Amino acid sequence: MQTEPGNCATKKRIVLFIILSIVIGWAIFLIIPLTGLSYGEGSSILILSAMMFSPAISSILTRLISKEGFKQMLLKPNFKGNIGKYLLIYFGSSILLFLSGAVYFLIFLQMLDLNFTQLKAMMAANTPLGLTPGLMLILTALQVILIGPIINIIPTMGEELGWRGYLLPKLREVCSDRTALVLTGAVWGFWHLPAIVMGHNYGTEYFGYPWLGIAAMIVFCIVLGIIEGYATIKLNSAIPAAMIHSTANAGAALPILLAKEGYNTLVGPAISGLAGGIPLLVLALILFIKVGASSEHNNNS
Repeated sequence: MQTEPGNCATKKRIVLFIILSIVIGWAIFLIIPLTGLSYGEGSSILILSAMMFSPAISSILTRLISKEGFKQMLLKPNFKGNIGKYLLIYFGSSILLFLSGAVYFLIFLQMLDLNFTQLKAMMAANTPLGLTPGLMLILTALQVILIGPIINIIPTMGEELGWRGYLLPKLREVCSDRTALVLTGAVWGFWHLPAIVMGHNYGTEYFGYPWLGIAAMIVFCIVLGIIEGYATIKLNSAIPAAMIHSTANAGAALPILLAKEGYNTLVGPAISGLAGGIPLLVLALILFIKVGASSEHNNNS
């Protein structure tokens, strides 16, 4: 247990990191509207990718400003004795993603488009002749399974070195693991605010724009953050969180390719929707209970 002065120093570092993450991240993202770019097109994608590195940059700046140093950055993968856990994370993340889409379409069966309208439209522009929508869907799913956890690993590490590699461990020094997981996810969700306002994940046409979208994103980040944070705690590394994050980014649009027009983005079919995210919520609740029980056991021993 830290002394009171130690707790005070940790709290100051937490506040500094959060301020830096939001200021730097939002400043980068606001280049998009300030330069008249359309979100999701052309250079805006590169700007959004640059924004993903702001938590890692903020972690480094916080360590420099507070003279904390660069120990415990959670960069080591810690493979020894944990290969099975890494395999579970590698392939389990994709299974969870597909399960989320399946749950959404089981609830909203009328939204399932077996004519592959959106997929055919996407294929019409740049897909080789002879490739059917069904085969294209299978190939896309295999791509998510086989390389999803690593295809976006560099930009997702840019986020996770901050959220799970710095903020989560710091919060665990001053509050319970459960509280730390929730607060980390809430900050992560709030950090997305300008992107949500411009249409990230939910578009701009839903009822309650943009406030319900912001709220939905915070809930989603808390849920996914619990899963990523649990993996971080158990493996003492930010790499598993980046793998899960990478898979989510790689496969988030897959269920949308099977949906008819007119779906409510706040509900699904993507995992960031309330119905699409049900499997994630169930897993997060299980891990939330487990991490709390583990903390109580450690405190009593």
